[in-house]
Amino acid sequence: MDSNRKFSIKIHGNDYAVEIKKVDDGVASVDVNGTVYEVQYEAERRSSKTPTLVRKPVYHTETERPKKTAKPTENKGKVVQAPLPGVILEIKVKEGDTIKAGDVLMIMEAMKMENNIVAPCDGTIASMKVAKGDNVLEGDALVEIGG
Repeated sequence: MDSNRKFSIKIHGNDYAVEIKKVDDGVASVDVNGTVYEVQYEAERRSSKTPTLVRKPVYHTETERPKKTAKPTENKGKVVQAPLPGVILEIKVKEGDTIKAGDVLMIMEAMKMENNIVAPCDGTIASMKVAKGDNVLEGDALVEIGG
């Protein structure tokens, strides 16, 4: 794409006469006060505000459909997460303790209220992720319960 565009620009109080001589696939030829420079640039990619419709492939027979196989799941246990940001006031269990669903694991202060953090399932405490006095954010891991 050839173009002859002339500009008069000022940088830090200095005047420059700039002429864009040639623009071609990411490289522009620019004349600045009589000196020609080859300048690389990246074109701004404009994204469409109109969503693109993506359709799933249509399979006419079951043999055309790709087979899905699942990787065996590892027994990583259940991670109890903080429901709100807060501070751990008291821990009622330790690693290795056997617990039942509904047992209080710890007490957490959030929004000036004490909240009981309870076990969602039966199991054994595999690891404690926090200690008394820790500040936690919403979604932070508190306790891991093994099977």
